[in-house]
Amino acid sequence: MLKLPKITLPYTSLRINLTVVCEMVLLHLVLLAVMYHFSRQALREEAMQNAEQTLEGTVQHIDNILLSVEQTTGNIYCELIKHLDQPERMSVYCRELLESNPYIGGCAIAFTPYYYKDRELFMTYVHRKGGMMKADEKKELITSDTFGSKPYTEQVWYTQGMESGYAFWTDPLPPEEDEGTTLTFCLPIYDNFKLHHRERQEKPEIIGVMAVDLPISLLSHIVMEAKPSPNSYSILLGRNGSYIVHPIAEKLANQTVFTQTQNDESPSMHDAAEAMMAGETGYKSFQQDGQDWYVFYKPFLRAKVEGRSTENLSWSVGVVYPEEDIFGAYNILFYLVLAISIAGLLLFYILCRWVFRQQMSPLRLLTRAVQRIADGHYDETIPNTQREDEIGQLQTNFQKMQQSLLTQGNTLTQLTTSLQQHNEVLQKADGQAQEAKRMKTSFMHYMTDQMTLPADTIDESVAKLCNNYQSLSKEEIDHLVETIEKQSDTIVDLLGKMLNVANNEAGKEDAHE
Repeated sequence: MLKLPKITLPYTSLRINLTVVCEMVLLHLVLLAVMYHFSRQALREEAMQNAEQTLEGTVQHIDNILLSVEQTTGNIYCELIKHLDQPERMSVYCRELLESNPYIGGCAIAFTPYYYKDRELFMTYVHRKGGMMKADEKKELITSDTFGSKPYTEQVWYTQGMESGYAFWTDPLPPEEDEGTTLTFCLPIYDNFKLHHRERQEKPEIIGVMAVDLPISLLSHIVMEAKPSPNSYSILLGRNGSYIVHPIAEKLANQTVFTQTQNDESPSMHDAAEAMMAGETGYKSFQQDGQDWYVFYKPFLRAKVEGRSTENLSWSVGVVYPEEDIFGAYNILFYLVLAISIAGLLLFYILCRWVFRQQMSPLRLLTRAVQRIADGHYDETIPNTQREDEIGQLQTNFQKMQQSLLTQGNTLTQLTTSLQQHNEVLQKADGQAQEAKRMKTSFMHYMTDQMTLPADTIDESVAKLCNNYQSLSKEEIDHLVETIEKQSDTIVDLLGKMLNVANNEAGKEDAHE
C-alpha cells in the first residue's frame, strides 16, 4: 500500500514563523547595538563640547576675577610705594582696595621687623565683617593690626612673599577665625628709593608684603552658578590637589582630591585626579557613592596681559557630570525604543502567524486528504484550487496522482477478478483431473485383477503341457490347449476394452485443448 511521509504542518508554519521573527530580532539587535554605540558616542561628544564651553567660561570667569584683583592691587600698590614713610596711610590703602573691588575679602600690608624704627612689627589688616558670599553684599570693614593666631612673620603668605620676590597666588589657606578659606594674592613691597634706582642694585630690597584675600566661598558661589546640567558642578584644584572650588564647603577647607580618593574604593577616581594634576585635557569616568560620573577637565591657563605675572598656577578646572545627566534622557528614550521594538516584534509575530496559517490552510486540508489516501481511501476527494503558486501546483499534482491511483486500482481489480475466475476453472479442472486419475487407477486395478486369473490359468496350463507333454493323453492336451485359447481370448478382450478407454480419454483431452 502507498505510504507518504507524515507532515506536521502546524509545526512547519511555526518553525517558518519563528525563523522569520528570529531574523528580525537579530536585525533589530544589530541596529539597536549600532544605534546605542554611536548615539552614546554622540552624546558623550556633545557633553564634551558642553563641558569645554563650560570649562572655558569657568576659566575666563575665574581668571577675570583674579585679573581684577591683580589689577586693583597693582593700582593701589603704585600709590602705596609713594608713601612708605607714612604708616598711618596703610589702612587707608587697604580700605580703598576693598571698596574698589567687591571680590576682595581682606587686605593685609605687613613690613619687615623694625622697618619703622619705633615698631618691631607693623601690619595693617582690613577685612569685611563676617566674610562675604556675594559680590554685591555690603559688609562693614574691620581694621586690625593682627591676623591669625600667630605672628604674621610666621604665616605662609608673608614668608613666601618675602622669599619669592614676585607677585604670586597661594594655594588655599586654612581659615582664620571666621574668615573662611581664601586664596591670597601676594605682592612683595620693594623699598621706594631703591625701587626707583634699581639700575644701581642687583636685587631690590623687599621690605614687606601686600596680601589680598579672595574668599573661596565667593569664588565657588560665582562659578557654581554656571551649571551645564541640573546635577553637574564645577571644581577647581590647586597645585597640591586642594579644592579651590567645590559645591561641598567641607571639602574646601579640610580635603584634597587625593584625600577623597584614598577614602574611595574606586581606583578610577584616583586616575582622574592624577590626570588633572598632571595638567592633561580630556575626560574620565569614575564611581562615587555607587553612581557613575564623568569629569571633563583642562589646565587653568591665565590670559596673557601686559605687565601681568606669567606664573603658572598649576591649577586644573573640571566639570563633573553624573552619568544620568548625560545619558538619562537617552536611556529613557532607548528603553522606550526597546519596548516599542519588542511590542512591534510581538505584533509582527502574531501577524506572521496569522498570515502563515491563512496561506497554509489549503496545505493542511491537502495533507489530511493525502493521509487518508495513504491509508487506502483512494476515493478521497481532493478539492480543486485556483491558486497558481507552489501549494496550488502541489494540490493539482496530487489530484492527478489520485486519478492515476484510481485507474491503476480499477485495472488491478479487473485483473484480480479475471485471475479469480481462472483460478476457479483451474481448480475445477484439477478436480476433474484428479477424479479421472482416480478412475483410471481403479479401472487399471480392475482390469489387472480381471487379467490375473486368465493369465494364471494360461501359465498353469502351459506349464502342465510343457512338463507332462509325453504323459498326457490327446484329450487332456486338447483340453489344455482349449483352456489356453479361451483364457487368451479373455485377456485380448480385456486389452481391447482398455485400449478403447485410453483412446476415448485422449480424444477428450484433445477436445479440451
